[in-house]
This record gives sequence, structure tokens and C-alpha cells, in this order.
Amino acid sequence: MSDNSEATALPKLYLKKNEERRLGAGHLWVYSNEVDTKKTPLKELEPGSCVALYSQRGQFCGNAYVNPKSLICARVFSFREEQTLSKDLLVMRIKAAVELRDSLYDFPTYRLIHGEGDLLPGLVVDRYDSVLVVQISTAGMQAIESDVIEALVECINPSAVHVRSTSAIRELEGLYPREQTVIGDLPDVVQIKENNLLYDVPVAAGQKTGWFYDHRENRKLLQRYCQGKRVLDAFSYLGAWGINALAGGASEVVAIDSSKAACDGAVRNAKLNKFDANYSVIKSDVAECLAKLRDNTEKFDVIVLDPPAFIQRAKDKRNGTEKYRKINSLATRLLSKNGLLVSASCSHHLTESDLQRVMLQSARSAGCGLQVLARGHQGPDHPVHAAIPETEYLKAIFARLVR
Repeated sequence: MSDNSEATALPKLYLKKNEERRLGAGHLWVYSNEVDTKKTPLKELEPGSCVALYSQRGQFCGNAYVNPKSLICARVFSFREEQTLSKDLLVMRIKAAVELRDSLYDFPTYRLIHGEGDLLPGLVVDRYDSVLVVQISTAGMQAIESDVIEALVECINPSAVHVRSTSAIRELEGLYPREQTVIGDLPDVVQIKENNLLYDVPVAAGQKTGWFYDHRENRKLLQRYCQGKRVLDAFSYLGAWGINALAGGASEVVAIDSSKAACDGAVRNAKLNKFDANYSVIKSDVAECLAKLRDNTEKFDVIVLDPPAFIQRAKDKRNGTEKYRKINSLATRLLSKNGLLVSASCSHHLTESDLQRVMLQSARSAGCGLQVLARGHQGPDHPVHAAIPETEYLKAIFARLVR
């Protein structure tokens, strides 16, 4: 942190004593109870406006945008006094993000911007070749949406940009949901290539931004365990786990999802990859279907559980953990002797240790031991900010149940 407190023209926001330590370690968030509101009244600031953060001793800590209505009242976008939240900064960060992704993937389908992981808090962009889907979750990013779009056009020259800012965080930020195609004409379906497999993705009608790139490497890893196996893909969405299993030589895949649109999309994607003869879908609530399959004494060699986030907030952890325990317990009853359970969670509040404990308890209740063969995390197009544990949210445990 610098001692030069006069180099920026931004309004100053002072922190309480010692509350700058987390920022000094590289974290990007300031909570409302960390601000010295007597010295700098927080509530007088306009949501989305930018400030320069200072310690109680007058040391510069970073430039941030603020929202007095939010528990996280300030999010740092730069630790350099001369950098403002401008189009130039956005272009620089987007170019750095593109450079990373293009070094990793042969085809331009990936998460292009991953919020804090790419030093652009409040902004998520998924890329489908020339089509971009933008999610803005904070007042600070919403205030510069036009600059974000212009920067993306300068860096990518997309054929279409669709803003799909509908996350629950926006409500906490005092923002309304927003969805609009702002550049070009958005196709109903875009085709992506992932792990040498093709998928048709409904970017506007699908879940979140249309696709879940974060499990790309985990789905690839699944292929090595599926030769000649009967596979159950629960919470299948558009079929990516099951189609990777078939690419790995699975003899059959049965998928379950509660959404008819997702089921129909999964069948189309299986056909697109010429796996439809060995692929079937059950439209059902997953827990109910697992119980019914158990009652019918069905058995599978490999089961994948990739549910939505059962734990959105810390206070939901007990109830959410019970939901993870329920589906894992049901799955263990459906596994063949020495079968493989791939259990995933995108809930940050459920740690990898928590998930492994749930799997072990489920295995023990079925009279089995548990061998952990591999652990998966979010792909490198979802970079983890080294100072922010919350940006590491995804985990997948590949474990063999030994009878």
C-alpha cells in the first residue's frame, strides 16, 4: 500500500483501525462494518460510484466502487492509484483474460470473464465463439454497462452480445433483473465444441448463461472410468456428463433431469454426437427417480451427481447438506459392486471435506468402504483469486465404493 494519499481525485472512503489488513493481503471486498462512517459517511455515496479507500492512518488501500445498500459495500478494482474504472482498464483486463483462455483451448468457447478471478468484480462473461452472454451482478458494474459492452466489442468483435443479468445477488444490490440483446441478433441455439464433442446450447432459454463450462476438465476425466460401463447421469441438464461417458466407451447412459427442455436438449446433443442409440433420458425429480430406481433394483457401474447449489447462504448449510446426503445415500444403493460415484457440488459453503464426509457416511450406511480416486475443481477459465476463498466454489470427488 502506498503512502501517497493525494494522487487520486476520487472521493475518499476511510476504514476503521486495522480493517485494511485484508486488502493489504490482496482481498477485494470491504464490508459495511469495516468503514469509518463517522469520518466518511457511507450512506451518502451513490450506489455504483467509485472511491479511493484509505486506512485510518491515511494509507492508500485501493480504488473501488461502492454500494451502501450491500453488506459488501465496496469492491476493489485496482490497487494502483492512477487506475480508474474506465473502458481502458476493462480492455486491458479483457485482453489478459482472452490471452489466458486462447492459450488453453483450441475453440473459443469458454468463460471469458470470471468476476473477481479476472479482477473484474461483478462481471461474468461466457463466450460461445462470436456470441457473448454477459452477467452483471453489482451496482458498480451496472453503472458502466455501456463501457463493458464497448470494451467487449473492441476486444472480441462479437456477432451478438446478450445481457442476462438475472442473478439473485442483484436483488441484494438493489438492482432489478435485466435481460436484453444489446449487439446483433441472438440465435436461439449456438453450437460449442468441448472435449472434442459438440453441443447445441440455448443461450437465452437455458439455465444461467446457457452452459456450465466449469466442469469441462471433470467431464473429460470421467471418460477414463467408463469403458463398458452402465452410467447414470443425475441432474443431467444438456447431457454433457453422459455424453463424455459415452465418448469414454460407456455401454449405456441413463440421464435424469426435471426440466423437459433440458431433457430434449440432452437427447439432441446425444444424437449430434451419434450416441443416441445408447442414451436415454428420464424426466423426473432426481431424488424421487433415484428412489424409484432403487425400488426397482436397478444397478449402475458409474453414477454422476451434479446438482444445483443446495446451499446458497451460510445459514442454509444444515438443510443443504441434508439434501446432498440424501441424493448421495440414494446413489450408493444403486451402484454395482465396486462402482464409481462422482459427486459434485457448486456450493462454496459445502467444502470438499464436507462433501467427502457426506459420501463416506453414505457409503458406510450401505456397508461399503470409500476409495477416493480423484478430485476435480473448476477449470482454469474460472480462475480462483488467491486472496478470496469464495471464488473457489466447485468440487467433484471421484470415489469407488468397495463392498
